[in-house]
Amino acid sequence: MDVKETIKLNRCRKNIRRDVGHAISDFSMIADGDLVMVCVSGGKDSYALLDVLLSLKKHAPISFEIHAVNLDQKQPGFPGEILPKHLENLGVTYTVLERDTYSIVKEKIPSGKTYCGLCSRLRRGILYNFADEIGADKIALGHHRDDIVETLFLNMFHGGKLKAMPPKLLSDDKRNIIIRPLAYCKESELEKFSELMKFPIIPCDLCGSQNNLQRQVIKQMLRQWDKEFPGRVESIFRSICNVSISQLADVSLYPFAELESSKQMVKSIDLLEVS
Repeated sequence: MDVKETIKLNRCRKNIRRDVGHAISDFSMIADGDLVMVCVSGGKDSYALLDVLLSLKKHAPISFEIHAVNLDQKQPGFPGEILPKHLENLGVTYTVLERDTYSIVKEKIPSGKTYCGLCSRLRRGILYNFADEIGADKIALGHHRDDIVETLFLNMFHGGKLKAMPPKLLSDDKRNIIIRPLAYCKESELEKFSELMKFPIIPCDLCGSQNNLQRQVIKQMLRQWDKEFPGRVESIFRSICNVSISQLADVSLYPFAELESSKQMVKSIDLLEVS
């Protein structure tokens, strides 16, 4: 790597570490003494996540441990030797779980349909159970800012819900705390970092089920918006962090029925005095 690339890498890593540090602080993601299970898929985001957490482990004012985990779901063509070699070079404690969820998904999902829903549920269950086995306090996932914004629009367009991905989450079964330390990181920054670091990327479409995903449609829409109107995606993300419940319309979150004007309050007082 030449001097110019080294400068780019250092600047990129500094930006990502800054954003991760802010996210961890803002959402109290990691506490002193935690065992953090870092899920590593072989994609750019999880590689970057592991890199920055290992760096923070060395320099943070608190002490925490890291256990990297990869789930080999037996997808055809999965290069099983790549991740173990990378993790051994890092010197991090790691486990590769081998579970043939691919065959289950192929059996259950009709041809031509997307595997992702069932695949992710099976993967989540396996990882949550393993976190219990090793006594992990937190499960760290590699979702970034753009993933969160994409999820917001997916739920709006296809589910009729104003719902995204929280940076910190208690799992439905209450057993695990999920954290997303890359929540403030731009995907473009992670792409640049991955390229400069020359991470051994494993493609995420080995199952052949990624081509027509609605998420890809949303991703292209957001990228086009940001190209035409720079800063729009960042503005959308900031809105997720700055919610005014009284300006929405969810009666389960805000007591609209109890709202009274000052005039109504005066009338109510007058009626009480008369009675």
